Amino acid sequence: MLIAICALPLALTMFGCSAAQPDPSSKDHFVSRAVAQQQGQVTVRLAVLSDDESQRYFGAGLADEGIQPVWMSIENSSDTTLYYLPVTTDPDYFSYPEVAQIVRRSWSRTANAATDAVLAREAMPDIVVSHQTASGFVFTHREGGLKFLSVGLVGGGQEIDFRFIVPLGGRSYAVEKVDFGKLYPPGAIEAVDLAELRARLEALPCCTVDKSGTKTGDPLNLVVVGKDADAIFPFIARGWRLDEPLDIHSMLRSVRAFLFGADYLTAPLSPLYLFGRTQDVSLQKARHKISLRNHLRLWQAPFTIDGQHVWVGQISRDIGIKLTTQSWYLTTHRISPEVDQDRYYLLQDLVMTNEVSQFGFVRGVGASDAVNPRRNLTGDPYVTDGLRLVVFLDQQRQLTGKIQFLGWERPAF
Repeated sequence: MLIAICALPLALTMFGCSAAQPDPSSKDHFVSRAVAQQQGQVTVRLAVLSDDESQRYFGAGLADEGIQPVWMSIENSSDTTLYYLPVTTDPDYFSYPEVAQIVRRSWSRTANAATDAVLAREAMPDIVVSHQTASGFVFTHREGGLKFLSVGLVGGGQEIDFRFIVPLGGRSYAVEKVDFGKLYPPGAIEAVDLAELRARLEALPCCTVDKSGTKTGDPLNLVVVGKDADAIFPFIARGWRLDEPLDIHSMLRSVRAFLFGADYLTAPLSPLYLFGRTQDVSLQKARHKISLRNHLRLWQAPFTIDGQHVWVGQISRDIGIKLTTQSWYLTTHRISPEVDQDRYYLLQDLVMTNEVSQFGFVRGVGASDAVNPRRNLTGDPYVTDGLRLVVFLDQQRQLTGKIQFLGWERPAF
């Protein structure tokens, strides 16, 4: 009996057993809901598969491994061969051979072979020949709520960039709870020129505050100028993630990640206040565990420039977790005291996207040093030269050498 039990895994491996087979019959359903955009003679359609659709179509649990397939079709009616760059869709995308290895089942050769075949056959081609259509799957990391997707193409000496925001079911993001159309009363948002923008930014408070408005928090050391959701895409391209709402579910996930030293790429950010409300958008770039991450908060300001929104915010780097009585969940992140370094890190990160058209620095934070540091709401000290980074984003690609520096103030890099 013991010999039979021990031999069972080997037998399953050698001869296989019943397992789910890929089922292509669901394709019409997700293809029919694909969203489309056209630029000139190029049309892109895409659809994000649900976990159930992914399981059924590929016959394997891709979602269990954090993989989310995106079906894509690129119709190239131009005279130029185009090359698709999947890294623009997800900087950490999975290649189809990698997916095949990740979802491989040790007990079923037959099922593995069937899944391998559909993955290889339906992977999105990298080349889209002129006057033809290419379609297939790109394997991205799994998300819920909203999925920001770029589709970058090159060919004939040009770059074409499509941008999609696809609503998803499942886990939500905090930004989905913000009604941007009601942040300010009608007519309250003013258009300003460059000189007035500088004056407005210098007149802002030094720091975020708590809900009562009586205690100061992290410094307002960042300003991003960009058009609507286009201002978010450069962050997503560099691996920044939106955060989940701060509730009992996300806090339990945070505690679990902290106890087991795991990562939590969409962990919530605690609420800070500006313009009488908590942050409108939070983004983070996590390291290998939850206690280490770069994070930022942004608030849409009540003024615009050249038709673009102005987002005022703060950026800092988490270097640990500590106990605190300042929050109901009794823990908080501890920030690095050198917040100017975090500001500089973000500037470099955004420059790498080639979407920075100009940047500069304004006063307004107020300087502090190691002898007399300032402190945030949870008592962490920080030092700063007192300047705010102002970054202008433009979807039109900019060579690094073409970025304009606004000579308002000069930090000591």
